[in-house]
Amino acid sequence: MVGWQLNDKWKLTAGKQPVQFSGYECWVNAIKVRHYSDFNNTIPCYQAGLNAAYKMNDNHEFNFQVTNNRNGDSADQFMYGLPEGVEPTKIPLLATVNWDGYFVGHAMRLRYSLSYGQLAKHKNVFYFTCGNVWDKKPFLGYIDFMYSREGVDSKGLISEVTAVNGEGTTVPNVDYFTTIFNLDYRVASHWNMYVKGVYEQGNVFKSNDMFSSGTYRRVWNVQLCAEYYPLKNSELLCYLHLLYKNIHLTEKARSWGAESYNHQRISLGLVYTLPVF
Repeated sequence: MVGWQLNDKWKLTAGKQPVQFSGYECWVNAIKVRHYSDFNNTIPCYQAGLNAAYKMNDNHEFNFQVTNNRNGDSADQFMYGLPEGVEPTKIPLLATVNWDGYFVGHAMRLRYSLSYGQLAKHKNVFYFTCGNVWDKKPFLGYIDFMYSREGVDSKGLISEVTAVNGEGTTVPNVDYFTTIFNLDYRVASHWNMYVKGVYEQGNVFKSNDMFSSGTYRRVWNVQLCAEYYPLKNSELLCYLHLLYKNIHLTEKARSWGAESYNHQRISLGLVYTLPVF
């Protein structure tokens, strides 16, 4: 990846780069996220492309980006291949417009994005993603909203219910919605705690011969985490993370033989970011 600072307002970036999706968990360092939503875990994060950033002033910045929307051919992108009669696209591109806004002395940050691209011939994808962040010590809070409308199921979350009793099928005409709420509180100089809640929904928005329209999956999870920083101003931390996640499949999904399930996890870990630079 190469960047050019053209002048005080414009910067051009070419090569492998983050897709300009919004939402706090899309732009924050991944090492800070203990468990992603299903939505964020399945979107294309880094792609080859071109981005033009325009800095209007210290509080507002816009990004205009065009990237590849997959890392391989259609067989790599779709878990069960393309549906019968759907042809691969010759232009697998994703275009994104993004706005970053800072308010209240940069304590409030709003980041909103619209993306549009082609998944297969005559099968497109639309994304609306946004992050709303309040960061003023000792609090850090954010609410992310993520939505995608897809001509074919690129995430595979709905399609996976069809593979329970045999070979799976990629479902056409799906949409996904996710909302994430998180609140961090810096209890003391060496201690941080947070609580997070996530709700997700997957639907078929247009019926066809095999799939009727409606909701197929609802997912929610709750997370609690305590983080201990043993050294002041250090990237070394220890954490204890608790997760409860429920995946509820509706009657439409269960008709394929899939069943709802949940899982719980307790994680004890250590993170250290090496100060290379």
